[in-house]
Amino acid sequence: MRTSVLVAASAGTVITGLLAYAVYFDHKRQTDPDFRKSLKRNNRKLAKAVKEEAAAQGAAQRDAIKQAVQRAKEEGFPTDLEEKEAYFMTQVAKGEGLCAEGSDNIEAALAFYKALKVYPQPKDLISIYDKTVPKECLEVLAEMVAMDSGLNLGSFTGEGSAAGAGPDSHGVE
Repeated sequence: MRTSVLVAASAGTVITGLLAYAVYFDHKRQTDPDFRKSLKRNNRKLAKAVKEEAAAQGAAQRDAIKQAVQRAKEEGFPTDLEEKEAYFMTQVAKGEGLCAEGSDNIEAALAFYKALKVYPQPKDLISIYDKTVPKECLEVLAEMVAMDSGLNLGSFTGEGSAAGAGPDSHGVE
């Protein structure tokens, strides 16, 4: 019985201490202008650090995408019609599998990119991708397409209905 009383008293003391600190912090925040300024300064520093980290991650992702596209070009693409068909089916299946896992958007987009390179009408395939491929993977694919000057798709940007910006691919808002 004494142990439970001791545990209850300890828990009550800890909760009371946390509550007192919360009240003290709130009072200090509301009344001390220097404290408010330091809180704002710390929040600005944190926001700046998060923004810089996001920019660094974006640059690293662009580099990874560029390297993936370069690797794909170095590997080459099949030229025979039957080989293209088999290659296309393999790459689409690989891309769908990687998207389903959700593990690596760059590798999934690379598989879709490779399939796009051997497809006879890439614009038609892009419209299919727009409806079926997850947004994150589609954005990476759009960057890959933008990096490949040899792939002529017109004005594909990857920002149709899958990207959630503006009208969808049918022109309906």
